Amino acid sequence: MAKTIKITDDGLKKLKQELETLKTVGRADIAEKIKVARGYGDLSENSEYDEAKNEQAKIEARIVEIEAMLKNVEIIEDVKGKAKTVVIGVKVKVLDEEYGDESEYRVVGSTEADPREGKISDESPVGKALLGKKLGDVVTVEAPGGEFKLKITEISK
Repeated sequence: MAKTIKITDDGLKKLKQELETLKTVGRADIAEKIKVARGYGDLSENSEYDEAKNEQAKIEARIVEIEAMLKNVEIIEDVKGKAKTVVIGVKVKVLDEEYGDESEYRVVGSTEADPREGKISDESPVGKALLGKKLGDVVTVEAPGGEFKLKITEISK
């Protein structure tokens, strides 16, 4: 059985939009590139053709990947009111106990994770450590670079 993909409503909309874009714009663009590359002659020594075919394979693989994900989604409901514990969909402010650095994360499903935007996966070391914890709790994160402690200073939706 395939793994259930936890995703917020916004994340689901973005995934469906990406799929639609790949199926329409992506496929049309790559078909045009292949057509143009074929016009350059001998396909055995045609790097533009090879590149276009590789790009086509990537697009088709991503379409298959998204379609598989959409068959196994579990929509995470938006948190109503003030969150008492860390669950998928909430924002969490944490304080690194050793260095005094404060960070803010939104805990999301793995398909929506984007560390540059402060969105961390529920399956990441920090996400796993925070899930189910309350305001004021200190969690130990076991990361590849070693253990560190984070204190939860705020939980919001």
